[in-house]
Amino acid sequence: CVAVVDPGVGGERLPVIVEADGRWFTGPGEGLFEILQRQARAARQWRIDWRPARLSPSFHGRDLFAPVAARLSQGDVPAVTELADGWRSDAARPGADWPDDLAAVIHIDRFGNAITGLRAATCDAKAVLHVGDAAVRHARVFSDVQRGQVFWYENSCGMVEIAVNCGAAVDVLSLRTGSAVRVETPAP
Repeated sequence: CVAVVDPGVGGERLPVIVEADGRWFTGPGEGLFEILQRQARAARQWRIDWRPARLSPSFHGRDLFAPVAARLSQGDVPAVTELADGWRSDAARPGADWPDDLAAVIHIDRFGNAITGLRAATCDAKAVLHVGDAAVRHARVFSDVQRGQVFWYENSCGMVEIAVNCGAAVDVLSLRTGSAVRVETPAP
């Protein structure tokens, strides 16, 4: 997988390869892979030492990371230096202070569903989400609730999504990207 969000392109940031739970990733070492590494059962990281014959100072996605990903897909690891396992405890590491989950709406899809930054695996199905003045309960699928009813469910990416059966949660609940979500888990 090639991932590039690279405001430090051409600067001091490290170009990296990450192997996490048997999957390979390459991109800038500016925190992009932090949560991936943190949540992996096993992860390793390398600094990419290899450079192509032509490397644009401002387009490493095309010139560096894409060729590295192509080589990795063929089983060919370019020149690299393994980075110490200390990335797990280094507080100065980019993204080290980022939360594993974000209790907020992070995206609104074209249907008006609100995708949150919460992983469904961390939310009990009995949990009630509080969004504004609304208390939103879990349903497995749209057809489990009445038409016009608000609910939350685990979407196809494993995230908590707030929806309305045959409606738009964004309109019904006056949501926007950044709207806070509070999770209330009932006592056992």
